[in-house]
Amino acid sequence: MEENKRFLCHACKFSSTYQYFGTNPNFAKNIILMEDSYLCKDPFSAEGGFITLGSHCSMCQMSVCCSTDCSLFYTKRFCIDCVKSKIGQFPQEIQQEISRKT
Repeated sequence: MEENKRFLCHACKFSSTYQYFGTNPNFAKNIILMEDSYLCKDPFSAEGGFITLGSHCSMCQMSVCCSTDCSLFYTKRFCIDCVKSKIGQFPQEIQQEISRKT
């Protein structure tokens, strides 16, 4: 029997079971992700689709979901707290996007 694996977003506390963590899921043969991600099989897809739940912040290593309130992907995944703490190191467009949210 497969062990239940659980993803938890440390920003919003969203939690869900997942079937795979990595970049090359065995149930989505032609997909290679740009970051290690937590995936679950899409229950509404007959073709082996999946849902990306989240990943780890490349700075603090905390797990965060893909919600734009919790993280952003800019060459790597960053949690919003790390983005805010290092905002000057991001391009002007990212800085403007974050300032609109706060």
